[in-house]
Amino acid sequence: QVQLVESGGGLVQPGGSLRLSCAASGRIFRINTMAWYHQAPGKERELVATITNGGSTNYADSVKGRFTISRDNAKNTVYLQMNSLKPEDTAVYSCNADLAHSRYVISRQYWGQGTQVTVSS
Repeated sequence: QVQLVESGGGLVQPGGSLRLSCAASGRIFRINTMAWYHQAPGKERELVATITNGGSTNYADSVKGRFTISRDNAKNTVYLQMNSLKPEDTAVYSCNADLAHSRYVISRQYWGQGTQVTVSS
């Protein structure tokens, strides 16, 4: 089985920075696209950023220019560098990976448990 574990969340003041990490472990043949989502209480989960295994990235308009997604394929880890944080960025951030654990099965999506990011003065 595969597990995704996020880390790096916390409390930060507006304008501050955080770096989130998400490490995938278990039997992994290939990880395709990885992504970060966020969800505020009572709100729908929203896509924040994606990155393919070739390094192509995509960002939500609300974070473009402030956040950077990256990955280390050797470590099966995806990162989200968050700069110039705003109170509206406050949410639980979860990582997602489209992943195949062998060459003989199609990939499926896996989710981490999430890490809390709070932006407040």
